[in-house]
Amino acid sequence: MAVNINTVYQRVLALANKEQRGYITPQEFNLFANLAQVDIFEQYFYDLNRVMNIPGNDTQVADVDEIIKDKIQIFEREDNNTILNTDWGYNAFTGSYNTIPQYVHRILNVVVGSKLCEILKTNDYLMRSDGPRLTRPTLDRPIANIRNNTLRVVAGDGGVTQANNVSYIRRPEQVSWGYVVVNEKALYDSNPLKTVNFELHASEESELVYKILKLAGMTLKAQDVVQIGQSLEQTQIQQEKQ
Repeated sequence: MAVNINTVYQRVLALANKEQRGYITPQEFNLFANLAQVDIFEQYFYDLNRVMNIPGNDTQVADVDEIIKDKIQIFEREDNNTILNTDWGYNAFTGSYNTIPQYVHRILNVVVGSKLCEILKTNDYLMRSDGPRLTRPTLDRPIANIRNNTLRVVAGDGGVTQANNVSYIRRPEQVSWGYVVVNEKALYDSNPLKTVNFELHASEESELVYKILKLAGMTLKAQDVVQIGQSLEQTQIQQEKQ
């Protein structure tokens, strides 16, 4: 499902016509590649929100909805109790909260024991935590809140507790076109210690090429390259909307 980074690099070089306009270094490409990947990843959530609010043909909207969800699903993960106790969550020994790791983009579900937490906004969380006994969280109805990059959980009379499981959407890994230098020329090295491919869905290969091409054109000060990237990207967007 991943996109091969060397395939994208070679296509970008070919479209940029490097012999006439200049060379895109591996360092520049890796920078552009990561910017493009994050841009596409972030756009998924805006697109999903947009299609969910489109009135009209439910079947058509549902198809687009499923396509976007399939792309996001690649990044869905779960951290169990062992990871939460060591890396993030509530630290019972210090009575403090560890910050949510940078690799977490969005929390989906929080589980205490076998019960799904109701994730509340801060005001509602505070009112329920300290409110009348009838509305307070219980072991069967735990609540959670995300604030100041920390995850807080309350279940039952024991008060603050630790989640047993958290499902979330992880941010994409940093990509890297690995290489070795031979005769002062960078040659592709597929060694996994050096090369990290794109994690995006395979269908995003062309989108990556066009976005990177635009960024490369700015660096090469080649407006025509920027325009090529913009034109190809816009054509693809129009095709996806049809």
